Amino acid sequence: MATGLSIGKLAEAAGVNIETIRYYQRRGLLDEPPKPLSGYRHYLPEQVKRLCFIKRAQALGFTLDEVGALLTLDAACTCSETRALAVRKLALIEQKIADLAAMRQVLGGLVQKCDLGDGGAACPIIDVLNEE
Repeated sequence: MATGLSIGKLAEAAGVNIETIRYYQRRGLLDEPPKPLSGYRHYLPEQVKRLCFIKRAQALGFTLDEVGALLTLDAACTCSETRALAVRKLALIEQKIADLAAMRQVLGGLVQKCDLGDGGAACPIIDVLNEE
Protein backbone atom coordinates (compact mmCIF):
# COMPACT_ATOMS: atom_id res chain seq x y z
CA MET A 1 0.00 0.00 0.00
CA ALA A 2 1.36 3.42 -0.96
CA THR A 3 2.07 6.06 1.64
CA GLY A 4 2.12 9.78 1.16
CA LEU A 5 0.07 12.18 -0.90
CA SER A 6 -0.72 12.14 -4.58
CA ILE A 7 0.20 15.33 -6.43
CA GLY A 8 -3.49 16.28 -6.47
CA LYS A 9 -3.83 15.84 -2.71
CA LEU A 10 -0.58 17.75 -2.17
CA ALA A 11 -1.85 20.61 -4.32
CA GLU A 12 -5.17 20.65 -2.49
CA ALA A 13 -3.55 20.58 0.96
CA ALA A 14 -1.20 23.46 0.07
CA GLY A 15 -3.82 25.49 -1.83
CA VAL A 16 -1.88 25.52 -5.10
CA ASN A 17 -2.34 24.20 -8.61
CA ILE A 18 -0.75 20.93 -9.73
CA GLU A 19 1.15 22.85 -12.41
CA THR A 20 2.57 25.08 -9.68
CA ILE A 21 4.04 22.01 -8.00
CA ARG A 22 5.55 20.84 -11.26
CA TYR A 23 6.97 24.30 -11.90
CA TYR A 24 8.53 24.44 -8.43
CA GLN A 25 10.05 21.01 -9.08
CA ARG A 26 11.58 22.24 -12.34
CA ARG A 27 12.96 25.28 -10.47
CA GLY A 28 14.48 23.01 -7.81
CA LEU A 29 12.33 24.41 -5.00
CA LEU A 30 10.54 21.15 -4.36
CA ASP A 31 11.89 17.62 -4.58
CA GLU A 32 10.23 15.27 -7.02
CA PRO A 33 9.79 11.84 -5.49
CA PRO A 34 10.84 8.82 -7.53
CA LYS A 35 8.19 7.31 -9.74
CA PRO A 36 7.39 3.78 -8.56
CA LEU A 37 6.36 0.97 -10.85
CA SER A 38 2.72 1.69 -9.96
CA GLY A 39 3.16 4.93 -11.89
CA TYR A 40 2.11 7.46 -9.24
CA ARG A 41 4.51 9.54 -7.20
CA HIS A 42 3.77 9.97 -3.53
CA TYR A 43 4.71 13.12 -1.65
CA LEU A 44 5.56 13.34 2.02
CA PRO A 45 3.38 15.52 4.24
CA GLU A 46 6.43 17.77 4.84
CA GLN A 47 6.09 18.88 1.22
CA VAL A 48 2.87 20.69 2.19
CA LYS A 49 4.92 22.73 4.66
CA ARG A 50 7.52 23.46 1.96
CA LEU A 51 4.83 24.67 -0.46
CA CYS A 52 3.27 26.87 2.21
CA PHE A 53 6.71 28.31 3.00
CA ILE A 54 7.20 29.18 -0.67
CA LYS A 55 3.79 30.83 -0.94
CA ARG A 56 4.27 32.85 2.28
CA ALA A 57 7.69 34.02 1.11
CA GLN A 58 6.20 35.09 -2.22
CA ALA A 59 3.44 36.96 -0.39
CA LEU A 60 6.20 38.93 1.36
CA GLY A 61 7.62 39.92 -2.02
CA PHE A 62 10.43 37.40 -2.39
CA THR A 63 11.06 36.18 -5.93
CA LEU A 64 11.37 32.46 -6.60
CA ASP A 65 15.14 32.87 -6.89
CA GLU A 66 15.15 34.52 -3.47
CA VAL A 67 12.89 31.78 -2.10
CA GLY A 68 15.45 29.26 -3.33
CA ALA A 69 18.14 31.20 -1.48
CA LEU A 70 16.00 31.24 1.66
CA LEU A 71 15.52 27.49 1.45
CA THR A 72 19.27 27.02 1.06
CA LEU A 73 19.93 29.35 3.99
CA ASP A 74 17.38 27.46 6.10
CA ALA A 75 19.17 24.19 5.41
CA ALA A 76 22.50 25.81 6.32
CA CYS A 77 21.08 27.42 9.50
CA THR A 78 22.54 30.83 8.62
CA CYS A 79 20.21 33.33 10.24
CA SER A 80 22.52 36.32 9.64
CA GLU A 81 22.47 35.76 5.87
CA THR A 82 18.71 35.25 5.94
CA ARG A 83 18.37 38.51 7.86
CA ALA A 84 20.55 40.32 5.30
CA LEU A 85 18.33 39.06 2.47
CA ALA A 86 15.24 40.23 4.38
CA VAL A 87 16.83 43.65 5.01
CA ARG A 88 17.53 44.06 1.28
CA LYS A 89 13.94 43.05 0.46
CA LEU A 90 12.60 45.50 3.06
CA ALA A 91 14.66 48.34 1.55
CA LEU A 92 13.30 47.50 -1.90
CA ILE A 93 9.73 47.50 -0.58
CA GLU A 94 10.28 50.84 1.15
CA GLN A 95 11.59 52.31 -2.13
CA LYS A 96 8.56 50.99 -3.98
CA ILE A 97 6.27 52.55 -1.38
CA ALA A 98 8.05 55.90 -1.82
CA ASP A 99 7.75 55.60 -5.60
CA LEU A 100 4.05 54.78 -5.33
CA ALA A 101 3.47 57.72 -2.97
CA ALA A 102 5.14 60.04 -5.49
CA MET A 103 3.02 58.60 -8.31
CA ARG A 104 -0.12 59.07 -6.21
CA GLN A 105 0.77 62.69 -5.54
CA VAL A 106 1.40 63.47 -9.22
CA LEU A 107 -1.74 61.65 -10.42
CA GLY A 108 -3.80 63.29 -7.68
CA GLY A 109 -2.60 66.69 -8.83
CA LEU A 110 -3.43 65.86 -12.44
CA VAL A 111 -6.91 64.69 -11.54
CA GLN A 112 -7.42 67.87 -9.53
CA LYS A 113 -6.33 69.97 -12.54
CA CYS A 114 -8.79 68.03 -14.64
CA ASP A 115 -11.56 68.66 -12.09
CA LEU A 116 -10.81 72.39 -12.12
CA GLY A 117 -10.74 72.56 -15.92
CA ASP A 118 -13.45 74.18 -17.95
CA GLY A 119 -14.29 71.02 -19.88
CA GLY A 120 -12.55 72.33 -22.98
CA ALA A 121 -10.77 70.20 -25.52
CA ALA A 122 -7.37 70.29 -23.82
CA CYS A 123 -6.95 67.64 -21.12
CA PRO A 124 -4.31 68.46 -18.49
CA ILE A 125 -3.48 64.77 -18.02
CA ILE A 126 -2.93 64.18 -21.74
CA ASP A 127 -0.96 67.44 -21.99
CA VAL A 128 1.44 66.34 -19.23
CA LEU A 129 1.90 62.91 -20.78
CA ASN A 130 2.65 64.50 -24.15
CA GLU A 131 5.41 66.72 -22.72
CA GLU A 132 8.94 65.89 -23.71
